[in-house]
Amino acid sequence: MLAKERVVKVRARYVTKKYDLLVKKSDKVKAIFNPFKTGLPNFWSLKGISFDVYAGETIGLIGVNGSGKSTLSNIISGIIPPTSGELEVNGETSIIAIGAGLRGQLTGRENIRLKSLMMGMTNAQIDQQITAIINFADLGDFIDQPVKSYSSGMKSRLGFAIAVHDNPDILIIDEALSVGDETFYQKALDKMMEFKQAGKTIFFVSHALSQVEMFTDRVMWIQYGELKEFGPTNEVLEHYRTWNKWFKKLGKKEKREYQEEQKQKQKAFTVDMLRENVLTDPQTKYSPTDAKVLTASALSGEKMPLLSKTLMISLGIAWLVLAYISLH
Repeated sequence: MLAKERVVKVRARYVTKKYDLLVKKSDKVKAIFNPFKTGLPNFWSLKGISFDVYAGETIGLIGVNGSGKSTLSNIISGIIPPTSGELEVNGETSIIAIGAGLRGQLTGRENIRLKSLMMGMTNAQIDQQITAIINFADLGDFIDQPVKSYSSGMKSRLGFAIAVHDNPDILIIDEALSVGDETFYQKALDKMMEFKQAGKTIFFVSHALSQVEMFTDRVMWIQYGELKEFGPTNEVLEHYRTWNKWFKKLGKKEKREYQEEQKQKQKAFTVDMLRENVLTDPQTKYSPTDAKVLTASALSGEKMPLLSKTLMISLGIAWLVLAYISLH
């Protein structure tokens, strides 16, 4: 009897993400209204990430600060688009991050309704489960206070409660358990285990390696925009801990030089460099589909920002024309 084929929930092929390094707001305005200007400094948060994640897996995302873990989480959840590459997500996603999507001027109760509506629920469905969400968050009288008065732990609890009651296919938890008390942590962990047992796919971003070790099946180690390793949890964590020990033994100057070198590589990276490295490296195995993605990526990496800026200029001009007409 043939083994049952595993269902791919998230597939990434050479996904990149570029951010412009604009110091002032005026720089951003100039960049929008001068799309033909070249040489603007940029930073590649992701430098060609590829992976397959299957239904029912719990995946840990680890790495030093600034390596691209949250960027990848936001791309998978649909909050931001990749600059180039291909991403396939099969199922509804829900991301839990400290304060993500919460409106500070609204109360906790109002935020529950707003976020639930944004997730596609009806008011009738929200009415049926709002009490359960409030009880899970356990914020007491603060549920009717503006979220801007909440601590980071309270925001995390509210965001977690809303997201898990949405019952998504793919749950993304970005450092949401790093704050708050032990009681809520255990409640959240129990809920995550419930999701895991139900066959949900979970991405768990955390610096708490003990949590990652206890909860995940496989781990992605992302290092300065690159997928350094992806494999069984114990194996990857052992390698990551070894690297951490090596880094901690470096002197202050050596640490600073190493970090600066990695950041410079993220600034100097281009999609063409990625394509050249993959297609010319004899040790890299790639399919004709991968070659197609890389070729398309090289085009989109250069042309898409220009198209986006052109569209923004058109919208800006249209807005100015409408404003002029309304005043005359």
